[in-house]
Amino acid sequence: MGIPSGTYRVQVRPGFGLAATAGLAGYLADLGVSHLYTSPLLEAVPGSTHGYDVVNHTRVNPELGGETERQALGDALRDNGLGLVVDIVPNHVGVAVPHANPAWWDVLKNGRKSEYAHWFDIDWDRGRILIPVLGSDADTDKLRIENGELRYYDHRFPLAPGTGTHDEQHYELVDWRRGNTEINYRRFFAITDLAGLRVEDPDVFEATHAEILRWYRAGDVDGIRIDHPDGLRDPAGYLQRLRDHAPDAWLVIEKILEPGEDLPAWPVDGTTGYDALVEAGGVFVDPAAADAFTALDTRLAGAPHAWIDLVHTGKLEAATRLLAAELSRLSSLAGGGEGTGEALAEIAASFPVYRSYLPGAGGEHLAEALAAARVRRPDLVDAIDRLAPRLGAGVDELAARFQQFTGAVMAKGVEDTAFYRWSRFVALNEVGGDPSRFGLSPAAFHAAGARRQAAWPRSMTALSTHDTKRGEDVRARLAVLSELPDEWGAAVDRWSAAAPVPDPATAHLLWQTVAGTWPIGRERLRAYLEKAIREASTHTSWAEPNGSFEGAVRAAVDRAYDDPRLRADIDAFVAGITPAGWSNSLGQKLVQLLMPGVPDVYQGTELWDNSLVDPDNRRDVDFDLRRDLLARIASGWRPPIDFGGAAKLLVVTSALKARRGRDLTDYAALAARGPAADHCLAFSRGTLIAIATRLPLGLARRGGWGDTTLALPGGVWKDALTGTVVTGQSPLIRDLLETYPVALLAMDEK
Repeated sequence: MGIPSGTYRVQVRPGFGLAATAGLAGYLADLGVSHLYTSPLLEAVPGSTHGYDVVNHTRVNPELGGETERQALGDALRDNGLGLVVDIVPNHVGVAVPHANPAWWDVLKNGRKSEYAHWFDIDWDRGRILIPVLGSDADTDKLRIENGELRYYDHRFPLAPGTGTHDEQHYELVDWRRGNTEINYRRFFAITDLAGLRVEDPDVFEATHAEILRWYRAGDVDGIRIDHPDGLRDPAGYLQRLRDHAPDAWLVIEKILEPGEDLPAWPVDGTTGYDALVEAGGVFVDPAAADAFTALDTRLAGAPHAWIDLVHTGKLEAATRLLAAELSRLSSLAGGGEGTGEALAEIAASFPVYRSYLPGAGGEHLAEALAAARVRRPDLVDAIDRLAPRLGAGVDELAARFQQFTGAVMAKGVEDTAFYRWSRFVALNEVGGDPSRFGLSPAAFHAAGARRQAAWPRSMTALSTHDTKRGEDVRARLAVLSELPDEWGAAVDRWSAAAPVPDPATAHLLWQTVAGTWPIGRERLRAYLEKAIREASTHTSWAEPNGSFEGAVRAAVDRAYDDPRLRADIDAFVAGITPAGWSNSLGQKLVQLLMPGVPDVYQGTELWDNSLVDPDNRRDVDFDLRRDLLARIASGWRPPIDFGGAAKLLVVTSALKARRGRDLTDYAALAARGPAADHCLAFSRGTLIAIATRLPLGLARRGGWGDTTLALPGGVWKDALTGTVVTGQSPLIRDLLETYPVALLAMDEK
């Protein structure tokens, strides 16, 4: 099938397995995508709802339907003219249930003599494999031998041949709290249930990729999405090996680029689209509101920390607490010595991007981190200078592991900590984004689009994923707040007075979440806030929950539902911003679907979606409703912009169908002229043109488009959303956007 024109991501899981996914083939074809894009399909930990904890690379997860249903899915896709993109996990495997993972079980049983010992990145010099699973170290008296295995409640572990007691095993079961400080195998971030794989070893690569590559060679798979390449020892080498085995596959990597960072020249088609997400969403935020929101944040919480300082604090905490065991291993490799561990942590906390890829790329980022660390910690200059040559060597074992370390530090310190502490304007707190950059100008958006078209035209674009902190429509509605900072500040004051929260930053997070998601269900909002405040780790945490603080937050959430005056105030405020939020949603969706790259639609987001971070964004999707609405659109219905969300479905299906079969090799910004020109975002992709409304409240305040015109390339155009024929090279925008706040102009290519 070649390079996709558009993909649709489905979270295949127990309860919605391969058979159910196959049942979507007709709908997806009618929607207009070219490829289904699935979560991982290989056998995972029993009951896994996401599939990223693979335990067996040799077969399809039986809980999803196994090989028979995989083949049936392939048949259904082919019958409907669709291809398949699959997600794979090369960096780690699931070890939460040892007996489910044959390789891990064998290593626990036979230790260094296991034929799988080289699969895992274990520091054997530190003794037995540490398994942090006990409620306390005293729980060793609860261990028992049963059916030739060592048991701890429901946990099962193998016995080394000829032994019986716990002390004779190649592993040691210890208090779960010791994991972050003493673990002696590489893991995924700070998750001890996910053990890192040494996929740089050719044998390990072949064993863990044979099944996926078999599907590719059989023509069942057209594209592969590679999870977390930054965790690998040698991402460039891995990607080249994968490309050698799958020369014609569409390869996209879950590489998170910081603003301004370029993707290395690897043999892939691009990223999974977080960079595009930041651009497509940011251009609908008013940059002029930055000072007002800073002032509001200062008034609420006192003088705020600068974002760069908050990031540094979060990363330093991650390096020295959550990833303390990894830091100790690095310090040992560095030879120890005074200040070595502190210097390594400081350099990692100062790293401006996720990681470098030495000796090939990223030396400038290391140099920047070293310089910043020297400024922040002049007392560590000697240690930093001592480490610098080895960290920059690339081939040094210390350098290799340090590069894996910085990515984990960034992910845990920023994505999972700082993003939950910084509440100035949470619509910007998204993976790959810099929330200190308040919005994006149209000029900057167009420059980014031109760069992507020139460098990575086949890269994926996205607005929502299974890992985004907020759904795309939540961010779109929050963007409206940037147009009314004074009104928003007054609402926050009223709501905070009616339902006080002991921490002002948490209060601002709560009320922005309410504004973006209302009318969200009470339990969903409660669950989100619990996760958010525990991730922030300022007043409570996963390891040490603060019942008093969490209770106060729950009480504030409950008052939003139970206090009639407060609820009426929230209802009225949200009603006032919802139409503008819809306008932003339609605009950013059209932009994402037509900007350079291959667009992905995350399951369910073809209608309005008020999802929050996982697991909230993995809820069941009502596909029957979507089928019915799509059929009405296909019959000629032009839906209104209302709570049903069918207007968004119209935009999605029209754009996806318009893309198919077109050679979208050009990108050009189109200029609006007139009093409301700043409210128009428009660009051409050759025979397609996207037109979207920016800052809709400001546009309404000024009285609409007036005599503002848009410069169009010559020819006859037809709006795929309304059927309106457009001629002339300077039409009035008010005519182009008479029905919807967006337009999709297509030129007949015949």
